[in-house]
Amino acid sequence: MTDTIHNDDEAHLARLGYKQELSRTWSGFSNFAISFSIISILAGCLTTYGAGIANGGPVSISWSWPIISIMILIIGFTMSELVSAMPTSGGIYYWASKMGGPGAGFFTGWLNLIGLIAVTASVAYGCATFFELTFLEWGLFDAFSLNRVFLIFMVILALITVVNIFSSHLLALINNISVWWHVAGAAFLIGVLLFVPDQHLTVSQVFTDTYNGSGWSDGSTSTTVFWFVIIPFGFILTQYTITGFDASVHLSEETQGAAKTAAKAIWRSIFYSAIGGYVLLLAVTFAIPQVDGEPDYAGIPAGGVAYVFDASLGANWAGTLLFVSACAQLFCATACLTSTSRMMFAFSRDRAVPGSRLWSKVNASRTPANAVICAAVVGGLITLPALKSVNGIPTAFYAVTSVSVIGLYFSFAIPIFLRWRAGDSFEVGSWNNGKKYKWMNLVAVIEIVVVGFMLMLPTSPFGAPWRDEFTWASVNYAPLMLIGVLLLLTIWWLVSARRWFTGPVKTIDQAVVEAFDS
Repeated sequence: MTDTIHNDDEAHLARLGYKQELSRTWSGFSNFAISFSIISILAGCLTTYGAGIANGGPVSISWSWPIISIMILIIGFTMSELVSAMPTSGGIYYWASKMGGPGAGFFTGWLNLIGLIAVTASVAYGCATFFELTFLEWGLFDAFSLNRVFLIFMVILALITVVNIFSSHLLALINNISVWWHVAGAAFLIGVLLFVPDQHLTVSQVFTDTYNGSGWSDGSTSTTVFWFVIIPFGFILTQYTITGFDASVHLSEETQGAAKTAAKAIWRSIFYSAIGGYVLLLAVTFAIPQVDGEPDYAGIPAGGVAYVFDASLGANWAGTLLFVSACAQLFCATACLTSTSRMMFAFSRDRAVPGSRLWSKVNASRTPANAVICAAVVGGLITLPALKSVNGIPTAFYAVTSVSVIGLYFSFAIPIFLRWRAGDSFEVGSWNNGKKYKWMNLVAVIEIVVVGFMLMLPTSPFGAPWRDEFTWASVNYAPLMLIGVLLLLTIWWLVSARRWFTGPVKTIDQAVVEAFDS
């Protein structure tokens, strides 16, 4: 039976133009596991919790999370349909190339690759931060140090690089373990947060309290700006957490029965993460400490969940919960680098990346080791600005998270839109949305554009060039990076790339394709 599945997968891949180079040893559960691990509710939910509270307060958690989660699930359904039709490692840009031509594929691929490198860097940096906070709670360090965080970050990058160079089967096993760590870890955190604190917020406070710690509108929570600008700033909590599910696409060439299993893995990883993340976030929010009988929302933006854990549970419990989360983030960072390296391998296979021959090589274990190393090195370089802080906060970390969200989701939007434009002429796979694609794909693109625009606005008055208090240290450099990258890509495309990049390059003879079909 397994041989039959392998032959079907290889035949499908051959019809798409590629020979089977990577080891197809991943089960459907392993494919689900890598997306679930990258989404990582114990990573995204906790590392950006302060951003959610600062931009709206509890309502930004209790209401924004489920609403944005539904929108992302719709995005997931549209991508599930696409991967079922075309299950390749570079799926996102491959889809764009096939439906929109080489230009669409070129820009989609680079946005996706940049987003993946940024998300790997941001998760690894967040992991390093949580290990630093864990050691502080346990009394191993006297004070928080950004330099030490960066050193831990570099150690983590080196560790996940070594792990990713080994066999694909080992990575599948690690991701399977990661799922159960996330499930058990989240349940443990929720249980502790519900039963250990001496007091909790009321249901009314969690679902109706508002807070504006953004600096905009003089802290008001009743203006139009608060409801339509500041609360959307907090969308980064959900949008950043529930991302990276395109890993199921990038690992599809290593997955058995990919046309169905990878498609199911995408939407299921989103669905289960959305539910688990919501319960976890509510548990954290109910445990927010109170000062003089009032919730201390103002103490959270800088300290994040570490402040909530420490003030509500004490140092011992806080250190334990932070350690559980830090380990989950280590699993997440490992999976992120796996996904990034597969995308880089696939994009290089089609000669779109400088030095493509090097990055498209596979080692004796049939893993793209060179692509793994390159992605890790670039991730480390783009995080160097995190050594600089503003009032003790590494603003570069939040900028890198914004870049990862914008790059990834914008790369999703292009093939989703092109599939909508193709209409009924699109040849669907064994898993599809039927006629529902007509509204699903349109809703998905609109959500991506609106949230992407919000994430590029100045999140603080100090980062707004038209304000007297403007400082460059507070600038949200995500739009500057995105515009700069798009400008460079456009120049590269017009001057050179359009002459030699023709989209996906066939790596298999037509005779082999015909042999599969006979």
